[in-house]
Parts: sequence; C-alpha cells; structure tokens
Amino acid sequence: MKCPHLARSRTQTVFGVGNPDAELMFIGEAPGADEDARGEPFVGRAGQLLTRIIETMGLSRDEVYIANILKCRPDMPKGVSGNRPPTPEEMRTCIGYLIEQIEIIQPRVVVALGATAVEGLLGARGVMRELRGKWQSYHDTPLMITYHPSYLLRNQSPSEKRKVWEDMMTVLERLDRPISERQRNYFL
Repeated sequence: MKCPHLARSRTQTVFGVGNPDAELMFIGEAPGADEDARGEPFVGRAGQLLTRIIETMGLSRDEVYIANILKCRPDMPKGVSGNRPPTPEEMRTCIGYLIEQIEIIQPRVVVALGATAVEGLLGARGVMRELRGKWQSYHDTPLMITYHPSYLLRNQSPSEKRKVWEDMMTVLERLDRPISERQRNYFL
C-alpha cells in the first residue's frame, strides 16, 4: 500500500489528529505545505477556519477527529508553489489507511470537506453545489457533504458561508446536540 511517489517528496506523514473515540470525524483532501511541515492536518488558514467552525459548534478539536484522504502532501513541479488535488491513483493507494482510521474511530457522523473527500470516500464525482448539504452513507455511517474551508477562504460570499454553517447545524442535530439560538443565528 506504500506510495513511493509521494513518500519521496513529503516531509512527513500527516496521519490525523483528535479524539480516537470521536463521534464526529472531518475528512479533507490532502496535507498542504503547513500540514506537511507540522505533521498535523488542517493547521494552515483553512485549518484555522475549520477550528472556528468546530468551536462554534460547541466542540473543540480535541473532541473530534480530523484526517485527509491522502496522508502525504501531493508534490508540485520544481519551482511551482501551492497545492494540487490528489490524482485518482494517489487516492486509491492511500484510501486504505483512511478506511482503517474510520473503522477504528467508528464516528457517528463523518463530514466530507470538499469534492476530493467526496470522490475518495464515495468514489463519485459531482458538482459541489449539488452535493453539499445532503446526507449520504459511508459504510452505514451518516456522511454530510459540505464545502472545504479553503473554498470559503477563496469565495467570501456570505451565502456560501451560511450554507456550510447550515450543514454543521444539521450535523449537530444528527448527533443529538443542543443548538442555541446564538448558534442558529451565527454567520461564519
């Protein structure tokens, strides 16, 4: 199951972080430069936004589990900065590790953050505006699809941010968590 291609270019494996007994698991795409350097998923700007979302849900990062489809940062051509989405081959190579994580953690709800997470988990490609906000099932575990935090950083539209927050309130309801009036009126 080892991926010699990405193993050569990464600084370290970014496995996952959080509570191994978490009821809620967030799954993103792949580590970026910040995550590769620190060895923890979602620590860059998108991670800061995800942390804010989690905290506004009345939870902490220590109460949830956060992982990615890939455990290594996808490489970029020499001299090119930024991130690229994983290839289907990279996802197929790495998905076994994520499946084991989900089986060990046994969350009550999984949140797929973005199209790559949806493709990796469900094997389906689609338009996010059509997929988000809908419940799916991943091996009998309820799966909520929503936008990746990096999308919200690129698209500052209040309506898109509100959609993600509505998705998170739906997740809280599925977890039988109370939702305060302040949370209902919250805006990312």
